[in-house]
Amino acid sequence: MSMLKDLFIGLSQNQFLNSAAKKYGLKLGAQSVVAGTNIEETIRSIKELNAHGISCTVDNLGEFVYKKEEATEAKEQILEVIEAIHKNQADAHISLKPTQLGLDIDYNFCLENLTEIVDRASKYDMFINIDMEDYSHLQPSFDILDELSKKYDNVGTVIQAYFYRAEEDIQKYKNYRLRIVKGAYKEPEEYAYQDKKDIDTNFIKLIEWHLLNGKFTSIATHDHRIINHVKDFVKANNIPNDKFEFQMLYGFRKDMQLQLAKEGYNFCTYVPFGKDWYGYFMRRLAERPQNLNLVAKQVFTKKTNTMIGLAAGAFLLGRVSKKK
Repeated sequence: MSMLKDLFIGLSQNQFLNSAAKKYGLKLGAQSVVAGTNIEETIRSIKELNAHGISCTVDNLGEFVYKKEEATEAKEQILEVIEAIHKNQADAHISLKPTQLGLDIDYNFCLENLTEIVDRASKYDMFINIDMEDYSHLQPSFDILDELSKKYDNVGTVIQAYFYRAEEDIQKYKNYRLRIVKGAYKEPEEYAYQDKKDIDTNFIKLIEWHLLNGKFTSIATHDHRIINHVKDFVKANNIPNDKFEFQMLYGFRKDMQLQLAKEGYNFCTYVPFGKDWYGYFMRRLAERPQNLNLVAKQVFTKKTNTMIGLAAGAFLLGRVSKKK
């Protein structure tokens, strides 16, 4: 399982494959894991989910942003999404990655971009979630959250359970709306748990703590065992449904998403859109390789199997070359 995770992480960081997937994505079945390639299609997908009592958090996909022009373009796209959500009265908010908005270019430039986005969303009482990325971007992202929180209260973030510091972070930010996840990047043992059992244990520990002490908890998992555990926990501790929600990714475990909403739980689908889907999808497979089975029938045609096979070979050859 560890080797499989390493494989998908390596694939997610391959810029050549990312570019190829962006070009041929629709032919490879990418529509099964993204809600649309443009805003109009995405709003339509959101409204379809809303009709089933499911809210959405929208992610404008994008990888490898190292130019200010690219970051500015991403910012403008997110602002357009905010306007479209408001105009169409969709039940949705925004999730965004600081690196897409310039964190790898200049901290203050990134902060300016996020400030403009959060300010626009605040006018519509819309929530903005700052997605967390790998360890090298962790503290700068928290710093941005701290700065934004001085003026705005419509912003929250993500706590990744595989980090040793996660317990400290969740206590510091307990008065924020937080999404709790396991974590989807390959991190060194110096900073993060490596064993799945340790990560799962910490994941449940963080969920329970924030349910009891936090503002609002978004529980992001496809694992039915953890979901059932949370159901029992909230019942045993008299935690009202308006204090938490379950979250899953668009295109994954659709039946369970609908069932949880039907049972009366708050449910939010993470809705990615755009052509830059490849890195996002590979990290989802790295996070939980079982996800491959959840979308296999929908996504993997002969063409995608070929692409994954070639990509895997390229990645493994790259590892061998590095060792020489």
